[in-house]
Amino acid sequence: MPKLYLGVDGGQSSTTALIADEAGRVIGHGRGGPCNHATTAEGRTKFLSAIGDCLNQACHEAGIEAATVQFAAVCLGLSGGGEDKEAYTRELIRSERYKITHDAEIALSGATAGEPGIIMIAGTGSMAFGRNARGQKARAGGWGYVFGDEGGAFDLTRRALRAALQFEEGWGERTALHRLLLESAGAGNANELLHRFYGRLDRSYIATLASLVTQAAESGDDVATAILREAAAKLSWYVTGVYKNLFASGKSVPVAPVGGVFKSEFVRTEFSLCVWESIACKVIPPRFSPASGALLEAMRLDGNPSPLSGPEDFVR
Repeated sequence: MPKLYLGVDGGQSSTTALIADEAGRVIGHGRGGPCNHATTAEGRTKFLSAIGDCLNQACHEAGIEAATVQFAAVCLGLSGGGEDKEAYTRELIRSERYKITHDAEIALSGATAGEPGIIMIAGTGSMAFGRNARGQKARAGGWGYVFGDEGGAFDLTRRALRAALQFEEGWGERTALHRLLLESAGAGNANELLHRFYGRLDRSYIATLASLVTQAAESGDDVATAILREAAAKLSWYVTGVYKNLFASGKSVPVAPVGGVFKSEFVRTEFSLCVWESIACKVIPPRFSPASGALLEAMRLDGNPSPLSGPEDFVR
């Protein structure tokens, strides 16, 4: 039987599965719901459903039976890690080899096409992760919204609200962030908005307001511009920490930024400048998606060095 490989990107909002043949050609693609936690009965049900749905779709597209297929190797990159999910994975998926890891590792593998480098993830939170040619790994950040996540979307909104409160109380600079935040949330004043955030601390919702900082900065707001510049600098600090733990000084490696915060051209530019000034490394756009990174990890687990190919919508 020809060898088949499975890569899965299991995230907090959705799950993606890719199947490739021995030549690295993607022949199946599937999507499912979130699979963040599996410690509770409800979490296990969601996890099994998400993985099962995307696996069935990918197998159907590949023309194989999900119930009978045995893969040469599989890799799952899961939000929150795989410690509480490995047993359930082995029940669902038959394979000769398994690699169950966290989502940052497959994001790095996809971004650099499996080569050594560093990935900077700045979504709701923030974390840097890297791997060198010897397979050694290091991370920085990812401490959560209370003690860290500098430069993430939640942190940007938090800083914007601080600036709005300072302006409202008369001891801060004038900033368009005050008006933008109140209009977006339908609040009467910044103090009311503050108490709404405390009353229902929905981090995902609060993080969506981070785009207002970019909007204000693009209109020439000095306060918003300073917030974005500081965020880019702190994200580069994480990258520098990972670099120093993995690579010799002067070694040039790719640094790939991913996550919603980097949709801001200003942040991308400032981040690139900070990284270059700190460690003289170039910031590159990710080459492949995290799901493709998981697929590459599965193939390497089986000693298969083939490059990925297939529909761009699937692998990018």
